[in-house]
Amino acid sequence: MFNGILIEKDERGYRAGRQALDEAHLPAGNVLVDVDYSTLNYKDGLAITGKGPVVRSFPMVPGIDLAGVVASSQSSAFKPGDSVLLNGWGVGEKHWGGLAQKARLNGDWLIPLPAGLTARQSMAIGTAGYTAMLAVIALEKNGVTPDQGKVLVTGANGGVGSFAIAFLARSGFQVEASTGRPQEAEHLRRLGAVSVIERSLLSAPGRPLAKEQWAGAIDCVGSHTLANVCAGLQYQGTVAACGLAQGMDLPASVAPFILRGITLAGVDSVMRPLSDRLEAWRRITALVDDELLAGISREIGLGEVIATAASLMEGNVRGRIIVDVNR
Repeated sequence: MFNGILIEKDERGYRAGRQALDEAHLPAGNVLVDVDYSTLNYKDGLAITGKGPVVRSFPMVPGIDLAGVVASSQSSAFKPGDSVLLNGWGVGEKHWGGLAQKARLNGDWLIPLPAGLTARQSMAIGTAGYTAMLAVIALEKNGVTPDQGKVLVTGANGGVGSFAIAFLARSGFQVEASTGRPQEAEHLRRLGAVSVIERSLLSAPGRPLAKEQWAGAIDCVGSHTLANVCAGLQYQGTVAACGLAQGMDLPASVAPFILRGITLAGVDSVMRPLSDRLEAWRRITALVDDELLAGISREIGLGEVIATAASLMEGNVRGRIIVDVNR
């Protein structure tokens, strides 16, 4: 038996709670992992609270991230004792995830724990930092360079936004941060933002074309915010879209695309091939340090997950939540 968060849906309704689980009930997979740490992401919050249609089958253990040690393996890529890391692949949605002390997984979903990182550090980064780095790489591949001007980050106080600011700043970019929590402006500046703007400047319906303000952007918000970001990009600018905190819609105009030649680059972190994952984590490892991770994350135990998920959905959580699944 082991402890985990279990989401159930039946005639009694939708509910999530900490339970003792039987290893025999773990789903199919060729690698069994003893989990050390997981995380609490926005998607996990949606799943646990039931505020979004994230979970595809029930019962479900949420947790789209995990780091731990291989207990047993039928995969040629891993052996018992190997330290491993997982992000995405539908884990926590279609396949039992990381918010438990054990996980049985497909070995193709795992990567070795990056050299120089502990399991806890990797979960301080988690899918949020991994996604932020994929977005930075997308900007670079589309020709955005530090000498072209500011790069905007929306949803700046969230996990992806926080890491995006830090990674961009540490890569030489000037970063402008957009947030609905102006009281956190000093925190954003410590991460590397040179300026901070109110999200209300972007979140309402705007003009098809606006003043050219940013060489690039990383958008974690979607909806009117993303439309306004597109309208405010410089000629041949790029926005990497990786979130939908405001909404899934995109009430935009084609004007920025055909008059300024901008690029809208979609960033998926769930199904990325191994080569992309390894490159992103290599870049991350070169940029992070204990000071950054300490300022961007905090740790909770498994028993605190349900309450923290509710707080996350209310917009009251800053940065990253690491979950020690063994306490």
